[in-house]
Amino acid sequence: MKLITRAQLGWPTSAAPAQSSTKGVKVHYEGTTVSTTLLTDHDKCIALWKAIRKAHLANTAEGYSDVAYNYAACPHGYLMEGRGLRRRTGANGNQSLNVAHYAILGLLGSKGLTEPNDPMLHALRDGIELLRKNGAGSEVKGHRDGYATACPGGPLYAWVQKGAPRPGGSTPPKPGPGTPKYEPFPGSSFFMKAGKPALGKVSPIFTAMRKRLVAVGCGRYQVGPGKTLGQADVDSYEAWQRMCGYSGAAAKWPPGKTTWDELRVPNV
Repeated sequence: MKLITRAQLGWPTSAAPAQSSTKGVKVHYEGTTVSTTLLTDHDKCIALWKAIRKAHLANTAEGYSDVAYNYAACPHGYLMEGRGLRRRTGANGNQSLNVAHYAILGLLGSKGLTEPNDPMLHALRDGIELLRKNGAGSEVKGHRDGYATACPGGPLYAWVQKGAPRPGGSTPPKPGPGTPKYEPFPGSSFFMKAGKPALGKVSPIFTAMRKRLVAVGCGRYQVGPGKTLGQADVDSYEAWQRMCGYSGAAAKWPPGKTTWDELRVPNV
């Protein structure tokens, strides 16, 4: 999963109302023209996502507290945070529909860019699975299900009707030839000593881990990578676990196998 957080977008914590669970997720698109230049320029995806939020906040008739969607997916395979986890959407048409499902947007339109590519479908699926880990039920529907609209458009709705599968199967694509091997999870005890973080422990694994934490936007470092485990590594990994949707004690050090596998630390 390639996640871009609100913090990375320069947005404050969402002011949308909290909601811990729903029946599932509804899929949306932009009912306007979306430029095909998004396909070759990821910066334009970011700019569009920011413009959507700006337009929603300026819509006094609707009274949005934030961008309406929980997440958006772009054609470069990025999942971009909107209201985020456990926040009621404002996108499904009315209050009862918003209570029933969270909402995720594919950066597609009714004209221009209308067909989802494989990276976008993977990102949409990443968002659906992330929401399911955090209160969403199993339903995946289109915006038009229960509300009179063409959203999410013919191509994307056809994918929803198939059950929102990943392209080519039910799992993400496997790394191709030449892809670096990844460090297997060494076990939680590797990171601990006497029930506390093993600060001062030396291992090249920490260098590789630190580089990946920086790459995914979770670096909390003041100096470059080294082989010694420090408090900044603890802070950075806990930020990564929160990015993966964990909270409270589940987001605390030490690393767990699920988040370690998703971080994909290069084999040392």
